Amino acid sequence: MFTSSCAVYGVPDALPVPPDAELRPASPYAASKVAGEVYAGMYRQLHGIDFTTLTLANVYGPRQTPEGEAGVVSIFTDALLAGRPTRVFGDGTQTRDYVYVGDVVDAFARAAGEAGGGLRLNVGTGLQTTDRELHALVAEAAGAPDDPEFAPPRLGDLPAMAVDPRRTGEALGWKPRWACPKGSRRRSPGRGNGTRPAPDWSTLPKASGPRSPTFIQFR
Repeated sequence: MFTSSCAVYGVPDALPVPPDAELRPASPYAASKVAGEVYAGMYRQLHGIDFTTLTLANVYGPRQTPEGEAGVVSIFTDALLAGRPTRVFGDGTQTRDYVYVGDVVDAFARAAGEAGGGLRLNVGTGLQTTDRELHALVAEAAGAPDDPEFAPPRLGDLPAMAVDPRRTGEALGWKPRWACPKGSRRRSPGRGNGTRPAPDWSTLPKASGPRSPTFIQFR
């Protein structure tokens, strides 16, 4: 099993991104993940070592560190709980697909079976959340003010991302159980477990064009 990242898709033609989309790495990190897939494919061809690639969206959940290149959910949570200022890069309309770590663990457990075949399987919800929305959700869960600072966008940051998980459902019988608002409350200790259900990802429209990154409605 090889763990990849939705960063390999770069700026896609359509959202949510299907797993057979063209790979367009736009950072050294993304390029390293593409190289890993190439190596795995080469070993499969030469030595018959089968594998499955799990391409993860933005993972978050308990015990995620706020240090280094950590996820923004953890960074926002720790800062807001400690009363420190938070920062949003750009105007807050960048979007990401946030998938709860419990759902990711479930996908790994299922992929440890006999899927193989060099499949690339997306692990995400297929839904977008803006940076500004995410900050508001975490601030609410942490009981803190929703008042981030805004900084210039960072070089290489993607404007929008969400992955299509339907092939993963077909191959592994997997689907996400946690929508972003519900899972973000679990990341914040002592603030409740949330009440919103997971998205009905099986009804997502087929990718036909970029979705506006302005906002998302959680089902």
